Amino acid sequence: MAVIIIIAVIVLLVIAYIAIYNGLQKSKIYTDESWSQIDVQLQRRNDLIPNLVEVTKGYAKHERETLSQVVELRNQLTQLPEDAHAEKMEVSNQISGALKSIFALKEAYPDLKANTEFTKLMEELSNTENKISYSRQLYNSSVAAYNQKLKVVPSNIVASIHGMKPVDYLKTPEGAKEAPKVSF
Repeated sequence: MAVIIIIAVIVLLVIAYIAIYNGLQKSKIYTDESWSQIDVQLQRRNDLIPNLVEVTKGYAKHERETLSQVVELRNQLTQLPEDAHAEKMEVSNQISGALKSIFALKEAYPDLKANTEFTKLMEELSNTENKISYSRQLYNSSVAAYNQKLKVVPSNIVASIHGMKPVDYLKTPEGAKEAPKVSF
């Protein structure tokens, strides 16, 4: 009878170990999938940028520096390795800042503002920026769930046996925490 109890306890421990390991793997996969959603939106924005630059070029000849900067940053982003999350987000934040300058061009150039292609591209980019923001939130939530599993007993034991490490959160871009200045 004692042998059966020992075997039952061992079987239960093995089942619990497997369940914990699978839970950790599911969380890690969800974190990776959340990152891929960011990557999809970054690629979408990268695909829109050349069209925006072409439409804007004819209207804003002296804004070439901003346009060149956007193209250069886009090229940097496409050259980064797949797993360079922090670097990708840093370049992405720079692109977002440069795009704000292009968004402001429509105020300086009424003809550009009236251009339906430009307006459509601006809407697409604005929607994509919103999707990137949402994807960042989703990623950070999935990272929090994964990292939490790495710290609580008994999953932290299983995680340490398999060398699982915490994943870094995406940081808020510099200057994003400052309130915008409004003057009338």
